[in-house]
Formats: sequence, C-alpha cells, structure tokens
Amino acid sequence: MADIQLKRRTFVKWVAAFPLLAQVSIQQAMGSGWAEVAKNSTDNVYTRLGVKPIINGRGTWTYLSATLELPEVKAAQEAAAQHYVNIFELQVAVGRRLAALTGAESGMITSGAAGAMASATAGCIAGADPDKVWQLPDTTGLKHEVVMVGGRSPFDSAIRLAGGKLVLADSAEQLPNAISANTAMIYTTSSPEQLAKEIAIAKSHNVPILMDAADGIPPIEKLRLFAKMGCDLYTVSGGKGLCGPQCSGVLLGRKDLIDAALANTSPWEGAVCRPMKVGKEEIIGCLAAVEAWFHMDLNALNKEWSTRVQRIASLVGTVPGVETKIYTPETNQYPTLTVSWNEPVWDYTVADCARDLLDGTPSIAVLTDDNPSDVLSRKNIPSKITKGSQPNKLEIVSMTLKPGEEIIVGKRLRQLLSAASGKAKSKPEAG
Repeated sequence: MADIQLKRRTFVKWVAAFPLLAQVSIQQAMGSGWAEVAKNSTDNVYTRLGVKPIINGRGTWTYLSATLELPEVKAAQEAAAQHYVNIFELQVAVGRRLAALTGAESGMITSGAAGAMASATAGCIAGADPDKVWQLPDTTGLKHEVVMVGGRSPFDSAIRLAGGKLVLADSAEQLPNAISANTAMIYTTSSPEQLAKEIAIAKSHNVPILMDAADGIPPIEKLRLFAKMGCDLYTVSGGKGLCGPQCSGVLLGRKDLIDAALANTSPWEGAVCRPMKVGKEEIIGCLAAVEAWFHMDLNALNKEWSTRVQRIASLVGTVPGVETKIYTPETNQYPTLTVSWNEPVWDYTVADCARDLLDGTPSIAVLTDDNPSDVLSRKNIPSKITKGSQPNKLEIVSMTLKPGEEIIVGKRLRQLLSAASGKAKSKPEAG
C-alpha cells in the first residue's frame, strides 16, 4: 500500500513538472527564451572585467549587490543627474514629501539603513548645536549611551562610529533598568507588538527610540504603521525590498530629530557623518521607490513570486527523495522555497550543493546558514545564531530572481540532486 502511494505521489510530481521540462527542451533547441537568459550571463559589463554575475536566489544581501532597481527609480535618477541642486534644500523638500506619504513629521534619505543609524545617533547625542556637532565622536559632557534592545547587532558599529556607547538590554522587560541619565537613544529591531511596549517605556523616560526595519519592506504600509505608533525615529533600507538605489536608506520620525540628524550628516563639513554622502541621484531615486511602492499591488507581486519558486519546486520535486516546501518568513516577507533530502545517505550536504550551484555557469546563489559577509565568521566567532544549532537549510528566495531565472535554477538544481541521488543508489550496501 505504501509503495502504491509513493508511486502515486511520484506520478503527480512528474505530471506537474512535465510542461516545464518540455518548455525547457524546446527553448534549448531554439536557442532562445530561458536559454538566452543563461547566455546573456556570460557576456556583459561584469564578465568583461572578469567578474561573474550571479543569479540571486539568496535574497537582498548587500554583498550580492542587494537588489535591482525599479524602472521608476532608474528614470528618476537619470532625470536627477541632469541638474545641479542645493542638497540642503533637496533633503528638506524630500523630507516634506516623505512626511506627506507616510504620516511621519519629517524624513531624510541616508546612505543606507546603517547610515541612518549613525545619523540618528549623532542627532540624538549632539542635536543641531554646531559646537556639539563638531565635537563628535568625542562625547565628553554629552549624553551618549544607546540602549540596544535584544543585545548587540552586527551593524552597531554605525552607532559607535558616531560616539554612542552601547548598553545592552536583552528584552523590553530589562529596558527600564538599562536607561539612565546618560541615555541618548534606544535602538530596537522588535516586532510591532513588542515595539509598542518599548515605545511606551521610552516615552515615559523621555528618551527617543530608533526602530531599525532595514528589511521591513514590503509591505510599504510599515512606513505609516511606525508613524501611527508614535515611533520617534525609524529606518528602512533603500537597497533591499524597496528596490531603490543600493546606497540609500530612509530615516523618518520626529521633525526635531530629523533636523538634528541632518545637521550631523553630509553635506555638512565637519559633521561626523559627512563620509556617509548621499548624492542627488540617490535622494531622488529613493524617494521614487517609496512613491512607486504606494501604488503597487502586493498581492499580484506575491502571486508572481510564488509562481517562480513553485516552478523550481516542480522541477526538483521529480527527483526521488527530494522534499520541497514553500513558505513566507516573518522577515524578508517573500515566498521562499526550502529544498531538502537525506544528506547523510546521499553523502551530499546543503553546503556541497550551494557550492556547486555557485561554482557553475551561470553562478547561482542560494540561502543557507553561512554568511560570507560576516566579519565575525572570519574570526571563527559564533554569531547570535550558533552555526550547527539548527539544521542547515537550502532555501531559494523568490523576489531576487529575474523572470525566467527560476527555470535555470530549477534545471541546475535538479541535475545536481539527480546526480547525487544516483551516486547514493549505486553504492554497494554495507554488510
């Protein structure tokens, strides 16, 4: 009975995959379509420099150049590049526009979410006083402690660069005891439910709180949600889900704090965040991304993204012993495919498969438990999530795949897993 059910499931998987397999064969024979997508990855501006472009199934990681810009963003940047403009005036005008879009009192475009962290920290420590702005990162005589809810972050160097001294609080419950007369700001990445508690505590102590939602878009409604919650400051990355310029971010919140952040940031000479320069193209491009998102149909996008990973699942699901699952994580809220198999029996690990995908042509990046851009990993220091504390998973994030690339990924992954399965079956049984 079990054998009949297995055969039935296998038959259903092949029926689902057959149309895709047929189309792949036709496109290869004609030398067009998906085959053309693969071909284009071997001759472009990057390959001429000896750099391999990547089919990105890993997500909006900065070291993988994060995201692809929306057409509206490209057009806006091209238009911005045609004129000279006073950056001081531009940031103020963009702040008014961001306020109208989100309900926040004001806003500014930063060099990224980490740039927003630095500007916010400097603003909360020095305010807009020129003498104090010039003094940073020396904080002598200034409130400069920053309470980190949840502990340290890989990005807290942005806070320390501006003169902030970290004070750690594992949870909202520990927050009141962590706040002192020297506290300049509270930093958090908490969920909205937990954030509401932290905002209440911050307000009772008259200390501004910065919500870091770098990868919080989509949905774009979060930009309005945090304003309604009364968050003093909050930031999202421009180069992740927002699909704006990679070297951009959005900082929103109270007008007095945004003004203070601007006073500590480029183009002010002598400001500690002067090196975190944002050009007129990034400013206009990031604003265009925010505006574009407020007109998008997220349900339609989710349907498109789901279709991409479903196609990959259909292709690799024809390999006996391979299991697939599609889900949407709480963070980076894109439909994501998990692919699993019996690694010990096959003698083929997730890390092996990810390496083979990356070494191939075209090069394919998938999501696993490694982090090639983590400084601590270079020193063999465990991150917050200790490697090995949970099974390594091979996942494919839908949003960063371009149309047609899912077929290339599915086909290549199917080849690798079929080969690994075949080797496992050919091994003589022990005994």
